[in-house]
Amino acid sequence: MSRPGAEVSEVAAPSWRRACADRVAEGARFCGAYASEPGGRRRWTALFAVGAETRAVWTPVSGAALPTLVDLIPAASWDEREAHDLYEIDFDGHEPLRPLAAHPEETDAWTVPVSGEGTYDVAVGPIHAGVIESGYFRFHVVGERILLVDPRLFHKHRGLERAAEGAAAEAGLPFAQRACGACAVANSVAYALACEAALGLSLPPEARRARTLLLELERLYNHLNDIAAICAGVGFAPGNMAFAALKERAQRLNRELTGHRFLFGSVAVGASAFQLSAVESDRAGGALREIGEDAALAWRELCFAASAQARLGGVGELSREDAARLGAVGPAARASGLAIDARSASPDLWYGSAFAPAGPPIASGDVAARLELRGAELVVTLAILDELLAEPIAPAAEAAGVGAAGPLGVARVESPRGETVCAVELVGGRLARVRLRTGSYANWPALARATAGNLLPDFPLINKSFELCYACVDR
Repeated sequence: MSRPGAEVSEVAAPSWRRACADRVAEGARFCGAYASEPGGRRRWTALFAVGAETRAVWTPVSGAALPTLVDLIPAASWDEREAHDLYEIDFDGHEPLRPLAAHPEETDAWTVPVSGEGTYDVAVGPIHAGVIESGYFRFHVVGERILLVDPRLFHKHRGLERAAEGAAAEAGLPFAQRACGACAVANSVAYALACEAALGLSLPPEARRARTLLLELERLYNHLNDIAAICAGVGFAPGNMAFAALKERAQRLNRELTGHRFLFGSVAVGASAFQLSAVESDRAGGALREIGEDAALAWRELCFAASAQARLGGVGELSREDAARLGAVGPAARASGLAIDARSASPDLWYGSAFAPAGPPIASGDVAARLELRGAELVVTLAILDELLAEPIAPAAEAAGVGAAGPLGVARVESPRGETVCAVELVGGRLARVRLRTGSYANWPALARATAGNLLPDFPLINKSFELCYACVDR
């Protein structure tokens, strides 16, 4: 059953750092921090995952600087930098507090200084040759070896979170859904669950089955796309074309089942209208089994393509220690040996006996491991979908109340790129704050770390092996 609200601890600013340190010492995992202004009073909130629960620690923000968390929790760096740019919150000890969402003209203002004999910079973006969102990368290089890269995202400033403020819970859903087309379901489900938690509501099992089915359909076409992209990154055209064609088949099935290739409009707050008859479920199950059989054949060809495999090992390594330190999630974390998968603790969804966390044969944290991880997860996802489609899915009754509404609702959902966290604050039944911290947002610093020490021509391959979204940081 959904839990009403979220466990919240309010502490004074001088006790803020200690309270967060205590959570970490107790074994909680940091999963984001954000600023809000309910009723015109600014506050700063950190979120910590403990099994299926998410616990919040918040503190009021006055004119004084708050103590930083980056030395205790390096994964908090982007959250603090964004809050400084958008909410003018200073963090004592975060030096230098470089801009993130703000874009000063001076390069030295936002990049890490690099000097020495033979060093030079290479600038890439923000406009790219492909049809992708805006992303700018400043490479600091010696010869062809990358010393480090400064990514600069946040180009569009779409204002989705701010636009949702003041709306009723259901009216805010399109803003979360449109943060990223490729993770529309994950963002929508995370938002809906957060709203339902804040409102003290729980959906019946049929709705949980429907949402889980949609999440895994989304994971399927994304993983097929990402394998195709890695094949393209090493110039293996047969693999690229085979998996791209499979992704197209998966998206055509999405359109057949929901009316939209990217599954838009399939999730609602406090209800679920998605349904499949026995005939539709059987037909979809058959189509997915055919996709699975063809994916297995294409995967075998990829495994025995020696020229492609030779390009994967040892490239873009992200160590287990760095993955943990930087708060990596999803396939990137699991390929480095971290057993982090929000599906393992998702009582508000429906993961049955077919689900088992997947891992690569060797958690080497390189491109090879991230590819192997996706291949293993394809098998798991197809098994989950087969189990879910064994019976028809009926529309769900409206959500039932399980407790009083709370000031904060939080949900964590495993997207194709990792754990997406949505926090919703309600005042008078309307949205006072929506915070969407996607798997891509969490993983961008890890990608930058994995790039260091590699050859400059290998960056496109490393980038494709993470396959992070640019759009969802422009929310």
